[in-house]
Amino acid sequence: MAFSIRGVEYFYAAVEDVPGEAYKLLSRLAELGLNMLAFTAVPVGPMRTQLTLFPEDPLRMASEAKKAGLVLDGPYRALLAQGDDRLGALAEVHEKLYKANVNVYASNGVTDGKGSFGYVLYVRSEEFERAAKALEV
Repeated sequence: MAFSIRGVEYFYAAVEDVPGEAYKLLSRLAELGLNMLAFTAVPVGPMRTQLTLFPEDPLRMASEAKKAGLVLDGPYRALLAQGDDRLGALAEVHEKLYKANVNVYASNGVTDGKGSFGYVLYVRSEEFERAAKALEV
């Protein structure tokens, strides 16, 4: 796979912080035939969780979610890096953004344990184009 970075779109859903809420939403999206590139969940208050969904097809996601009565906030833009895991790969991404004076305000990454990784970078909307140019997206 080497290494690639692309722009992606994501949506938020705020849910009650109780067991099963992520399952309910993710299984409903699967029933609708919506494939996810990435997913995160973080607490946003004492009893709320924010689910962040990165669909493979953002236009279809918006359309199908609306038809199904799902309340989603978005789309917003982020960057998705995927590639062969090697020492310093993420540092190189951040170096390019640093040199372009782009702030990464949040990120999530994971390796598959077999030599590949995925990494989501969130930058402010007003900095997205500069970030994309710096990363040759």
